Amino acid sequence: MDLPQSINRDIQQFLQSVRFEKGLAETTLSAYEHDIRMYAQYLDSQAIASFSDATLAQGRDFFETLAAAGLSATSRSRYLSSIKHLHRYLLGSTKITKDFTEAMELPRSKRLLPDCLSVEQMRALLEAFDAGDAYSLRNRAMLESMYACGLRVSELTGLRQRDIIADGELVRVFGKGSKERIVPIGDEALAWIALYQSTARASLIRSADTDDVLFLSSRGKQLSRMTVWNVIQDASVKANIEQHVHPHMFRHSFATHLLEGGADLRAVQEMLGHADIATTQIYTHIDRDYVKEMHTLFHPRSKQRR
Repeated sequence: MDLPQSINRDIQQFLQSVRFEKGLAETTLSAYEHDIRMYAQYLDSQAIASFSDATLAQGRDFFETLAAAGLSATSRSRYLSSIKHLHRYLLGSTKITKDFTEAMELPRSKRLLPDCLSVEQMRALLEAFDAGDAYSLRNRAMLESMYACGLRVSELTGLRQRDIIADGELVRVFGKGSKERIVPIGDEALAWIALYQSTARASLIRSADTDDVLFLSSRGKQLSRMTVWNVIQDASVKANIEQHVHPHMFRHSFATHLLEGGADLRAVQEMLGHADIATTQIYTHIDRDYVKEMHTLFHPRSKQRR
């Protein structure tokens, strides 16, 4: 769709500005351009030929149109973020005199509680491997490590032997953006790692160049995400767990079980590597449910005990 010349020029100048000043990735720039052009097309359909002529009412109408079209709150949030960035640029460039998007709030997206396993289910999952061969022993040590430290799949597969600080019962983990954190690891996981290292890992080495990778594949290389996923599916079948089990469920279960046991939220945030405690707080909803259940079951004045 052809847009008015003024709008086209403003979009191109905005994109050029954020490309050079903020060094954004091409995928982010493409998302900005897509969202802003959709907004511009809406304005054009309302006979508005310049961003400076748009009003707060029209901005809100645009988002009502997106909602009516079935876009999720998350998608609409992205649109508003893009449009807010555009209007800040226009205001700073004196192309507009007032930024009405300051009065617009991001739509709240519904946060779903993360899937997690019970302590009993997790125990059954971990004990699904009999450790009778090198692969079974590797898989047991691998899943024990995921649960003991709340690791993402990429963090698990990226572990090096030097990252296991056995004397201090710690693991060095490299998370998103290669950000390093130190996470405690329990005796059980350490024992399985040590057993795997001493009796099984050598049989998986195919060349001297393993880069010290801890958990090796059948080709002597770093494990793929798909291999980890397959290992977990195999374990869930052996453990007779009916619900769908995925790798991130280990991380969810790690956080939930710690909080249910009384762990401090800040400590769990540190162990998970969350930059913002709000990300960790989603687990407190599960914790509150657990506390409520305990109160109902055991408090002498609980309605269930009357």
